[in-house]
Amino acid sequence: MTADFQTWTSHCQANIETFLESRLPAIDCVPVRLHQAMRYSVLGGGKRVRPLLSFAAGELAQADVERVTVAAAAVELIHAYSLVHDDLPCMDDDVLRRGKPTCHIEFDEATALLTGDSLQTLAFELLAEKCLSDEPRIQLEMIVQLAQAAGSRGMAGGQAYDLDSVGKTLSLPELEFMHIHKTGALIRAAVMLGARCSGDLSAEQLGQLDHFAKCIGLAFQVVDDLLDTEATTATLGKTAGKDAENNKPTYVSILGISAARELAQKLQHDADQALQGFGDAATRLRQVTDFIVKRKF
Repeated sequence: MTADFQTWTSHCQANIETFLESRLPAIDCVPVRLHQAMRYSVLGGGKRVRPLLSFAAGELAQADVERVTVAAAAVELIHAYSLVHDDLPCMDDDVLRRGKPTCHIEFDEATALLTGDSLQTLAFELLAEKCLSDEPRIQLEMIVQLAQAAGSRGMAGGQAYDLDSVGKTLSLPELEFMHIHKTGALIRAAVMLGARCSGDLSAEQLGQLDHFAKCIGLAFQVVDDLLDTEATTATLGKTAGKDAENNKPTYVSILGISAARELAQKLQHDADQALQGFGDAATRLRQVTDFIVKRKF
């Protein structure tokens, strides 16, 4: 590891952008409108936090970067699909994402629905068609892990819990349960898929990485809740204060701003402790963690 964090981040972001651009259907490919919407929803925006975690975990495990790129792209496609669907009127009903109109505003609701469906299936197409491990069993386990992270026992289930919680008062354990699924599951998948592109880690080491990912997944959501309260729409690139407006339970509404900040710092500390056994090999993961917790947008 020689590049500074900003240089490494820019390289990883450019790498994933180039790969996604090459694998998304061309804008003149029939059905044109759907493919335009897919590219609109994925390219040219976002911090690519999940791919950064995949690349950092892959670097720790000394995995082949081309394999990690495929895994990172699959996770990012799932994330992009979830944003398209979350913004729909039947969900969070938002009009702004990554500083531009949401997919259903730029196109229409039916196209947005199909865009999310298509991005999800493209993610699994990538995982299935490329060799990501020398052991087919491990690659199948990676596909299963992403499916579970995205489904009713992961992100989709967490979103259902979130929708059902509007207007209710949740306890802190209930809120954590929701976000372990809604936000944390895909972040954990990003870390684990990146690491499993190498077969060199033991079951114990994979368990340590999974614990790290669980901590940083929750920290990500705590910071998101803080930013929704404190940042502006222009800074966020999405509608600020939406959770409070919709009467959704958040870490800020339950704990307050000061205690929520303390929780984010504690989760970062716990994540760092989970990486102790990896030494300098985990430097990139620590740097991405710091970026997540200290981000301003």
